[in-house]
Amino acid sequence: MRYRSLTMGCVLAVASASLASAAEGPVARKPNIVYILADDLGYGDVRCFNAQGKIATPRLDRLAAEGLRFTDAHSGSAVCTPTRYGILTGRYSWRSSLKSGVLYGYSSHLIEPGRQTVPEFLHQQGYRTACVGKWHLGMDWALDEGHRTGKIVTGWEVDYRKPIANGPLTVGFDEYFGISASLDMPPYVFIRDDRTEGIPTVEKTYVRKGPAAADFEAIDVLPALTRAATSFIESNAEAARGGKPFFLYVPLAAPHAPVLPTAEWRGKSGLNDYGDFVMQVDDAVGRIAASLEASGLADDTLLIFTSDNGCSPVANYPELLAKGHDPSAGYRGAKADIFEGGHRVPFIVRWPTKVKPGSVHDQPVCLTDLFATCAEMVGSKPADTAAEDSVSFLPALLAIGDGPHRTSIVHHSINGSFAIRDGSWKLILGPDSGGWSAPKPGSAEAKALPPIQLYDLSKDSAERHNVQADHPEVVSRLTNQIKQLVADGRSTPGTPRRNDGSPIVLFGRDAGAP
Repeated sequence: MRYRSLTMGCVLAVASASLASAAEGPVARKPNIVYILADDLGYGDVRCFNAQGKIATPRLDRLAAEGLRFTDAHSGSAVCTPTRYGILTGRYSWRSSLKSGVLYGYSSHLIEPGRQTVPEFLHQQGYRTACVGKWHLGMDWALDEGHRTGKIVTGWEVDYRKPIANGPLTVGFDEYFGISASLDMPPYVFIRDDRTEGIPTVEKTYVRKGPAAADFEAIDVLPALTRAATSFIESNAEAARGGKPFFLYVPLAAPHAPVLPTAEWRGKSGLNDYGDFVMQVDDAVGRIAASLEASGLADDTLLIFTSDNGCSPVANYPELLAKGHDPSAGYRGAKADIFEGGHRVPFIVRWPTKVKPGSVHDQPVCLTDLFATCAEMVGSKPADTAAEDSVSFLPALLAIGDGPHRTSIVHHSINGSFAIRDGSWKLILGPDSGGWSAPKPGSAEAKALPPIQLYDLSKDSAERHNVQADHPEVVSRLTNQIKQLVADGRSTPGTPRRNDGSPIVLFGRDAGAP
């Protein structure tokens, strides 16, 4: 999809005017917002993004046919926690205290006290807010009286009878149901609001060993989250139809490891358990969409589907590739990597009253852009101290202007490696993958390579030909650009901000992924 040229000022003015049609102001008819985030789903795992894909995804394909498909969308990081931070805050996670890696099930909260978030902002705009799914942004567990060191080592130091502090309810959600982190991270117990449902009394192993509620089974999590999401929609439908909109954030825990499709889906893909699990995720999204339709809310709901990063090697790439399926759809790398396969993700938006069915948008967007988009949509603005890296993609939804609305994206890998994208150029500030793919950080192969990588994605989308030696002026320009973005503490207009945590290291990441 290409749009007629307009200045950014005109874009914003026309967007507001479009939203204000049939009303006196842009906030007179606020849509419901449902944001579904798959976990470790590759760009090529969704059929409408990969014509050669071998996994059937009819519900997601239908959403794309009914709405807008972004072909150049990127997660804020190549791994779980930092992407989730960026979605809810509109800020790159490397500006926080988390410079590499991810949190775990017992990690302390990551979102800074006092930081404005998407749910808090929307709550102030009259929205009912809920999170259903994998949190993975840290929360503060109470320790029992016998453990006063403040350290959680095994998980049995926790007093599960006490409320959990600094979780989803603290950052603007009215209600929460889900699990604390990834499905392979203890504690294995559901959490409702700020308390566990049941007390862990046994030990279970889902990749990692840890405390678990006796009736908790990892295979039941995706169905439970799907039911909870549809239940929220159904119980809030009447209020939504009456003018009380809702924001429902659904960070699924699948198809992340452990890869456990239910019996209904096992063997359906004809590939492996991962392919079956992807099909189950597709069905879960379909059920949530169907709930909106049955409740009479589909037309007035902005429904977004995406993934937190690329597909994990746990999917068994060699087995899938041997059967003709590439989860990265020809892009290099996978989850954790600085290459495109690590952070290029499927991104679908359906909003029947605003978005033209079957649309395709080829300009870059980032998952940090939710905040600015919601703010423009309701006719308000985030605080100057918030959403530092969020750019509204509302003009793309309304088919206004030809973009690009985002001038650059900063990519980040699991070991803290950086890259910057500007137009078709992508500069990687390191010689390796920054993650789990070859050339691995610290490897002999990586040490024999040039210290930086430059790719022209318009000619080399697979990132096979490093042209840094041929374009020193591009390398210099992009290096200065990312240095300035780091120094300013933001990549959007506004007062310069301070980055949190330890100093940001742009070069010299050669120690390997944590």
